[in-house]
Amino acid sequence: MMANKKILYVVHCVDTEGPLHETLVATFERLKSIFGITLAPTKENLSLLQNQKIDLGGQEAAVAKCFAPELLNYNRNWQDIEQMLDELLSSGFRRQYLDDFGNGWVYSWHCMDHIGYFDNPRHKDLGYGNIFRFYKSKLLESGSVQDELNWHFHPLSLTRNPTHAASSYINSYDVLIQILCRKILDDHWFPVVNRPGFHAERPDSHAFLEQWIPFDYANQVGDDQQDQPDVSAGRFGDWSRAPKSWRGYHPSHNDYQEIGECRRMIFRCLNVGTRLRSLSPDHVREAFMEAKSSGAAILSFADHDYRDMRPDVNNVRNMLRIVKTEFPDVSIKYAGAEEAAISLMGYGKTISPKLGIKLIGNRLFVGLQDGEIFGSQPFLAIKTREGRYYHDNLDILQPRKKWTYVFDDQTIPVVNVLKIAVGTAGRYGKNVVVAIDL
Repeated sequence: MMANKKILYVVHCVDTEGPLHETLVATFERLKSIFGITLAPTKENLSLLQNQKIDLGGQEAAVAKCFAPELLNYNRNWQDIEQMLDELLSSGFRRQYLDDFGNGWVYSWHCMDHIGYFDNPRHKDLGYGNIFRFYKSKLLESGSVQDELNWHFHPLSLTRNPTHAASSYINSYDVLIQILCRKILDDHWFPVVNRPGFHAERPDSHAFLEQWIPFDYANQVGDDQQDQPDVSAGRFGDWSRAPKSWRGYHPSHNDYQEIGECRRMIFRCLNVGTRLRSLSPDHVREAFMEAKSSGAAILSFADHDYRDMRPDVNNVRNMLRIVKTEFPDVSIKYAGAEEAAISLMGYGKTISPKLGIKLIGNRLFVGLQDGEIFGSQPFLAIKTREGRYYHDNLDILQPRKKWTYVFDDQTIPVVNVLKIAVGTAGRYGKNVVVAIDL
């Protein structure tokens, strides 16, 4: 944080999931699933619902909000997303309303892998790393060095239906581990910032994140959505007990919504461009007030790339422009999610930790050479000559400093190993991945 300046960091998190296609029939199936209303799937009926022209026994406004035209304006293929990104990533669009440091808009792209489904009715891009690599290439091509690539994971439902929501990491553990192994081995990357799928965390995901990821833009404390029955009463993204601060908090080991002694930081992050927990001018004002009283705060909000994000950016910029006039002594700074967290926490110019690895015979040695890691061990990823990916615990030689691993008939014989890598986030942000090709 710059000396003697009160700063409000503005962080635009994007749950980056790629294209999504929904037929008219599927839209009316959601109407029945959420509200218990059965209607013929016609464009005329959809328009009547959106304009509250059908008697729904008091649910007219809630249904209209759920199926508003802008919420059904999907990017249905990669061409739609590319067309949107061509403007979003352009200097002209980014710089329509500059921050107080002369910089344009910044995005944090929280990339997801669609894996483990039995069916694909929404035409999602299935496969490991497809979305991550698309955005990495697009940011490089457009010179978008200010943007960040971050982490997003959706637990699989018990039905394995990709249109169903879920919150259990344990039920999705195999898929979760496979995704992380490939991120390390194939993309040479390890996550530092999390955005939870379905905005939901539970004790199992809380424990997992506490091992590996230092920054978590998850807290959606705000008005409960009683008019949206599929997400009301604490289902999925329950943040009713969490702090309303825009400065983040260390959670308790026993309850991710309570302040405690955990290492990772959870930041508040409301929604834009959707039907629940939406960012309002009052929230923006709260964040400005906290930045003024505390010296710094992070106003963060979540979006989806499968909808047109341009109106959302303009809406937030308009709220910032209006509310900023009430706080002339608070400077706005656009930032990535990791950058803002590091600055707010006062970590200064954080550098990545350094790891060394070497294989002697059938034994792997891993050592911390500089800095600190976030968790108790780096994440070990192994690729075999058959193309299989594995993760395992390291053995501890010196806590948080030195580790080892043995390849033998009780694990994987070293002759069957093609590549070994370890990745970790740093204690204060940044990441490191080191690998050995055999």
